[in-house]
Amino acid sequence: MNRLALLLLAAACGRNNPSDGQPPPAPAAGLRLVEVASGLDQPLYLTAPAGDTRLFVVEQTGRIRIVSGGALLPTPFIDLSAKISAGGERGLLSMAFHPDYAHNGFFYVDYTDTQGDTRVERYHVGASANVADPASAQRVLTVAQPYANHNGGLVMFGPDGYLYVGMGDGGSGGDPQGNGQNPAALLGKILRIDVNGAAPYAIPPTNPFVGQTGKRPEIWFTGVRNPWRFSFDREAGLLYLADVGQNAWEEVNVTPAATGGLNLGWNLMEASHCYGGGGCSQQGLTLPVLEYSHADGCSITGGYVYRGSAVPAIRGHYFYADYCQGWIRSFRWDGSQAVDRRSWDLGGIGNVTSFGEDAAHELYVTSANGRLYRFAPAE
Repeated sequence: MNRLALLLLAAACGRNNPSDGQPPPAPAAGLRLVEVASGLDQPLYLTAPAGDTRLFVVEQTGRIRIVSGGALLPTPFIDLSAKISAGGERGLLSMAFHPDYAHNGFFYVDYTDTQGDTRVERYHVGASANVADPASAQRVLTVAQPYANHNGGLVMFGPDGYLYVGMGDGGSGGDPQGNGQNPAALLGKILRIDVNGAAPYAIPPTNPFVGQTGKRPEIWFTGVRNPWRFSFDREAGLLYLADVGQNAWEEVNVTPAATGGLNLGWNLMEASHCYGGGGCSQQGLTLPVLEYSHADGCSITGGYVYRGSAVPAIRGHYFYADYCQGWIRSFRWDGSQAVDRRSWDLGGIGNVTSFGEDAAHELYVTSANGRLYRFAPAE
């Protein structure tokens, strides 16, 4: 379907397009990317424990690598390659350190196993701070995947101490099983679980569907297609979620971090547009605050709101990228709309697979070119 047809369809649905009527982002200066490490094998996530100067980089092929003192350590923190199926959208997809990692040594990983299903597991650091114990695996969650794509893949602790898990709609195209709008399915959702409760997890009592027949109590949000990356802006109390689109539109959602039960629309809608032809109702749906068409990219890579100190000029900006086009952009959320939209000329860095944040809230970019970059002020 061409762009004109899509705009006419959106008009027929009677909804505002968060990208219409706005000029394209203007080029911005004042920021550069500094290479931190190279020689990584398909890096696609970075994180760090609270108060720790090390960087932990997730490789899709199954290893977690450590960058310490500016050097990539030769020995992996952990190697899970024998347990995963990697390639395409499968593999070791993310990790999250427990908020009390300094005392309990727990961290969590999300990967697709050898059957192609999603597994969330907990591990423990080993005798050495730079090497985890592979024998410490404890299963937290397993979700069957009907297709090889749309695995979601992010695990992240929220400011409430609960573990959030991004689950894609199960794959193929167009959500053929209707998982996004099915409250009895874990696919097509953001989940919220309490890993400090009963094993393997407990249900937070404030989850929106607790005690409701036919609805999974783990669910926090419904109606997502492939929430590859989301993040919390703890300073503002917001959750930013970038959902990868189907045929035509990519989107960013901004919601209060403490508000569950929201329906982000898929597969009734793709971003702010009716999906599948014909009319649709937006009643009860939470629409994105920003979108862009596939004339401008093909797959959004969500990032973070910058809260570091190295580049004061970009504090409060949410950064995101497009995997196909390689551009990086940002905006500020003023409480009602995306403002101060910028496009950053950061050189050729390849396909951006993910953003990451260290313990000091500085931002990083992982690239399919095997390199890791850090945000820095322009020279």
